Amino acid sequence: MRIVALAGGIGGARFLRGLREAIGPEDEITVIGNTGDDIHLFGLKVCPDLDTVMYTLGGGIHEEQGWGRTEETWSIKAEMKEYGVGPEWFGLGDRDFATHLVRSQMLTAGYTLSQVTEALCVRWRPGVRLLPMSDDRVETHVRITDEQGTRAIHFQEYWVKLHAAVDAEAIVPVGADTAKPAPGVLEALAEADVILFPPSNPVVSIGTILAVPGIREAVAAAPAPVVGLSPIIGGAPVRGMADKVLAAVGVEATAEAVALNYGSALVDGWLVDTVDEAAVAAVEAGGIACRAVPLLMTDVAATAEMARAALALAEQVRR
Repeated sequence: MRIVALAGGIGGARFLRGLREAIGPEDEITVIGNTGDDIHLFGLKVCPDLDTVMYTLGGGIHEEQGWGRTEETWSIKAEMKEYGVGPEWFGLGDRDFATHLVRSQMLTAGYTLSQVTEALCVRWRPGVRLLPMSDDRVETHVRITDEQGTRAIHFQEYWVKLHAAVDAEAIVPVGADTAKPAPGVLEALAEADVILFPPSNPVVSIGTILAVPGIREAVAAAPAPVVGLSPIIGGAPVRGMADKVLAAVGVEATAEAVALNYGSALVDGWLVDTVDEAAVAAVEAGGIACRAVPLLMTDVAATAEMARAALALAEQVRR
């Protein structure tokens, strides 16, 4: 079985770890990772979502945080502060810094982001094929209005520095409209037996991947069933502040609203948590098969059960 998953950072990575446990040794997983969160800091190319997937599946993630390296130290950050060089609000640990140095060196040498990601994965052996959504530069920006007036800021500044405390007025994946899918992305979607939308942020993770011309169309045209798992449980995001960016695109923070926003032209099946069982009928009225199952990723075993439920629903709705 060839499984393709579109994934952001923490939620996507943790789901993929469960998915890897749920499948057989002959099955293959290709992950199309969001690069809209990418940012240039300290002269380095930082790819938060790709790295979170790589570290999580490779056994190097800081489990409590869900991002960054385990057993991290912060000497470089402290030295940068002494030099008065920021930003201080974005933490790069010493071990994490090494990843960004290697990536940036390879990019400067002329390698593509796809090639760099493949090379980094040789060390981490994540057990999946990890593809960036595009080799072209795409950065998600957020329009806000604060004491400085109306302005657009990088998504990382909105999420990490401001903690989404200011209302998001618009979400703009800058560069997405002219970007091309990375090599292998469209082919993986066309050849997939199952396509999954993990419980990643539907706007700035999966939504940004789908904003790259050709990817949404390839998902919609794929013969494989497409099944998503709700990142919203009981009217609130499981982790993070997805409700803030959902509001910016006019979508309620409910399991039902997120499913219907994707639409039946894109998604064939949808899983909601058992607390949202009342949403099943409305989702199915929108032409999407829906089931209520436990969706809290409390541990790998529970996440594997979620993945099995998604694969089972995919079989039920197979086109």
